[in-house]
Amino acid sequence: MKEKIDKRELSKSYDGKHIRYLKSLEHVRLRPGMYVGNSSEKGLNHLLFEIIDNSIDEALVGVCDTVKVTINEKNEAIVEDNGRGIPVDIIEVYGEKKSALELVLTELFAGGKFDNKAYKVSGGLHGVGLSVVNALSEYLKVWVYKNDKIWYQEYHRGIPQSEVKIVGDTDIHGTKILFKPDPEIFRDIKFSYEIIRNRIEELSFLNSNIKIEFEYTPLKKKEIFHNDGGILAFAFHLNKGHKSITENIFYKKEYFKHKDPNKSDIEVEIAFIFNETDDEIIYTYANNIRTYSGGMHYKGFIQGLSDYLDKKYEESKIFNNYKSFPIKPSKEIKNGIVAIISVKLPDPEFEGQTKEQLGNEYIKDIVIKFLEKNLKLHFEEFPEDLEKILDYLLKKAYLRYQEKSSKATKIKSIFDSDALPGKLADCSETNPELRELFIVEGDSAGGSAKQGRDRRFQAILPLWGKMLNVSKANFMDAINNDKLKPIVLTLGTDIGKNFDISKLRYHKIIIMADADVDGSHIRTLLLTFFFRMMPEIITRGYLYFAVPPLYRIKYGKEIIYLYDDEEKENFIKNLKDKKYEIQRYKGLGEMNPSQLWETTMDPSRRRLIKVSIDDAIEADRIFYILMGEEVPLRYSFIIDKAAFISKDKLDM
Repeated sequence: MKEKIDKRELSKSYDGKHIRYLKSLEHVRLRPGMYVGNSSEKGLNHLLFEIIDNSIDEALVGVCDTVKVTINEKNEAIVEDNGRGIPVDIIEVYGEKKSALELVLTELFAGGKFDNKAYKVSGGLHGVGLSVVNALSEYLKVWVYKNDKIWYQEYHRGIPQSEVKIVGDTDIHGTKILFKPDPEIFRDIKFSYEIIRNRIEELSFLNSNIKIEFEYTPLKKKEIFHNDGGILAFAFHLNKGHKSITENIFYKKEYFKHKDPNKSDIEVEIAFIFNETDDEIIYTYANNIRTYSGGMHYKGFIQGLSDYLDKKYEESKIFNNYKSFPIKPSKEIKNGIVAIISVKLPDPEFEGQTKEQLGNEYIKDIVIKFLEKNLKLHFEEFPEDLEKILDYLLKKAYLRYQEKSSKATKIKSIFDSDALPGKLADCSETNPELRELFIVEGDSAGGSAKQGRDRRFQAILPLWGKMLNVSKANFMDAINNDKLKPIVLTLGTDIGKNFDISKLRYHKIIIMADADVDGSHIRTLLLTFFFRMMPEIITRGYLYFAVPPLYRIKYGKEIIYLYDDEEKENFIKNLKDKKYEIQRYKGLGEMNPSQLWETTMDPSRRRLIKVSIDDAIEADRIFYILMGEEVPLRYSFIIDKAAFISKDKLDM
């Protein structure tokens, strides 16, 4: 039975002794998560970023061009800059005289960032950064180079160990801060090399006028970061290794007047490009601070870009290809995008001290206005880029629509059909693991293959003419192509987002083309199709090339088939009797059904080459060069490889 609680007695016992008053830095130590996010790796590295951000703020007002960051063997962090130096003069606060340096190190709401004259733009939030780092450090030491003197002060867990004092003369200006995170606060006090390096690198892109030196002595690493290209170079850097949809990258920077004439202008700088991945890489910054959760500048970018692309889509010729489907390019703009959105404003409103999100609502409207103007200017200069982006996004949107329709309403896709292609000669075997499909070039060869095959397990699908290059075609052209659609219908897997490998009707798909240049082209086009549209068929090991013979030699009563020039030369060289007849096959159609069976289709005698992808990235690159739209790339590739082509091959 529960004991009855006397609330009146509890009320009497809850008195003033239960109320605890915490000084500013005591509260920081008690609740570090409120100020740096947490007491693990994220919070630890955030301490360093607060100090670095102060130095970058000096660069933003044009008084600093060099910052040096060091992590030493003791796991001490040292940040030096050649800015103005923290003020050290004595000021009076609430009747108490104190050095300005000590004030910013010990009071949460003290700093130059409340003064629009000292910092027109800064990454600081409430002026609490330096004092929070001091409170959460086992010890902190600061040197200020100012007015020809070196000023020094030391702290232990936020408590000053002496007054601010002069320790020497100097002819330089700036600030140097050394601190060691407090093991009483942080579970692990080891700074992350990768996290710090990445932050410094992005700062160098965001501030092209500054040089940042980074030394991490435990790993003997030392680098200098300086990027004149700014966020344009940053976007290229993030896009490295991916195939871009367009050759040109969008980049613009513009300034907007603040509604308060006493405040500085607002800078908006954006760069973006699309690539052929499904990744979303959008980095947003406000006053150099990475806003990981986005905010108003992010929302403005998404809305501005979406509105523009949807409008242009409805005005474009491509609209007729998709108008029967409820899709828009805006639904897929986060697929394959690499974007940098950087704004600089005098009054940033961040959510939380760790600045995860920008809250200034007026920034959203400014970014939308920025995009309305500059997207129009960019795509008027590069209209072909707009067409490529729309085509790419609509492919994605259509596939997404197919996927949702399939799951929600079970509507058949354009490939779902009970009827197989009329030219297909299917086999009687029902187990896909035992079934083979020969995709044969030309009706003539297809006829011979149909007659020569083993009807129990071998199916024949004849194709005619050169088919579509899917590297250059838009998606709707590809899926409606009269050469490619029969392949998809025959395989039974569907395509794109609806692709289902479990429905594959044949576990051995054999491309059988002539052993000449045209045959090689056909094989390459088909392989491009499988690689782009059905890569899992390759990775599962279901795709093969047939190897037809190149020569037929009659030697006495014996018939010998030889598959390349080297085999032919070796065979002839070893003949004792030089009397023989040789026939060079120009194509599969020259073989009668029995010859095609003996040489190319009989499992006991044929030669097959299994198609595999050992290195998908390298394969993707080669396909892009050989089969894509970049003619200069293809030309360079051919020139580079020309030395490896023998005269004999050119004379064939």
